Amino acid sequence: MTAAVTLPADLIDNLKAALGPKGWSQDPQEIAPHVQDWRGRYKGETPILLKPASTGEVSAVVRLCAEAGVAITPQGGNTSLCGAATPQGEVLISLKRMTAVREIDTDNDSMTVEAGCVLESLQQTAEGTNRLFPLSLGSQGSAMIGGLISTNAGGVHVLRYGMTRELVLGLEAVLPDGTIWSGLTGLRKDNTGYDLKQLLIGAEGTLGIITAATLKLYPRPGRMELAFIGMNSVDDAVKFLGMAKQVSGGAVTAFEVMPNLALEFVLMRIPNTRDPLEAKHPWYVVCEMSFGRPDGARETMEAALEQGFEAGLVQDAVIAENEAQMQDLWRLRESIAEAERGQGLAVKHDVSIPVSKMSAFIDVATQRVNRDFPDGIVVAFGHVGDGNVHYNIACIDPDAHAGFMARAGEMSKIVYDTVDEFGGSISAEHGIGILKREELANRKPVDVKVMRAIKQALDPKGIMNPRVLF
Repeated sequence: MTAAVTLPADLIDNLKAALGPKGWSQDPQEIAPHVQDWRGRYKGETPILLKPASTGEVSAVVRLCAEAGVAITPQGGNTSLCGAATPQGEVLISLKRMTAVREIDTDNDSMTVEAGCVLESLQQTAEGTNRLFPLSLGSQGSAMIGGLISTNAGGVHVLRYGMTRELVLGLEAVLPDGTIWSGLTGLRKDNTGYDLKQLLIGAEGTLGIITAATLKLYPRPGRMELAFIGMNSVDDAVKFLGMAKQVSGGAVTAFEVMPNLALEFVLMRIPNTRDPLEAKHPWYVVCEMSFGRPDGARETMEAALEQGFEAGLVQDAVIAENEAQMQDLWRLRESIAEAERGQGLAVKHDVSIPVSKMSAFIDVATQRVNRDFPDGIVVAFGHVGDGNVHYNIACIDPDAHAGFMARAGEMSKIVYDTVDEFGGSISAEHGIGILKREELANRKPVDVKVMRAIKQALDPKGIMNPRVLF
């Protein structure tokens, strides 16, 4: 934790005046949840929590901080997994009061919303207009759209709809000097020079504060089918994915893989969960298909599974009969992180690999980890459809936690070196934050050099999230 920071009294007074009595707090109890990350790995502090309620108020406080040369940490729902939203003495700006849905344009299949809107509420808003906003992930009940855009979040539907950056049509943001950039647009074609919104998407708050976004909407599926499948290997899962895509005509919207160990953790730690299959299998897949019409949907899923059985890829499977069963099956996958945390500490990695090489990567990385760290337990799961592997190395012996975590850097080097060998990325959907900034600089020096040049051009005083990304 950094030493306590004292701001000039006149700056504090001006910030308070700009936001009014509801727009700031120095109450330690209110601030406490904002200065610790979701995993409990990072703890920080801030001299003041600012809670602007409009883009104009964000602009006013950023301009005041810029003039004083005071650093800022922007924060959404504080669900970051890499330390990007934990202040270490910076002024903390929370967007939680900016929750307006400014416009829904059903003819254009778009909606314009403010940065503090919680993802789950946006999904419900879209549903109310018979539309779909397809971004979906485990923290959707608290994650805010501004933070999700700033980290280019992924989730379970990237296979069909792409990462967050592919769901954004336009942005509004406050730049590091307090200038408001109004790039909100519902256009799908706009060739007027650099696509400035893409600089801000995934920039983790280092180039400005996203205050609003225009998002893509899609027609709601007429029918969804979900299967929970037992398999012998990740290689079989990859082969079945290709088969399911072919049989369904591209209707596969999610395809998640998890090992038996992860399922055992969930069944042990998460109440009211059960194994839907009679026998245990080395690996499991959650396969979701979405169809425009209900006619033939069930038959298509059954046809894909039948071909999988005949090819020896599918060992057993169950198809959800209703919405409640779908939620129960999804819960087995989405509760892994919570269940794993209950088992003990783990060295976590969010990496991506070409889909065709996922099985080989997991095998090679696990052989190397087991060789050098026999006390570690590998739990590899994730999004087969887009190559995203959450490759975690767990220690379930509480007495060994300290020594185990002290070797985290050595474990990560093995994993990341293997990722490089397989042409992958050390960050798939969680971003860089503080956790991976040295790895990024070491492994992609040219990329970091270019990013630093952009940072210097837009934020010459270096006040926007100064410890993050590089």
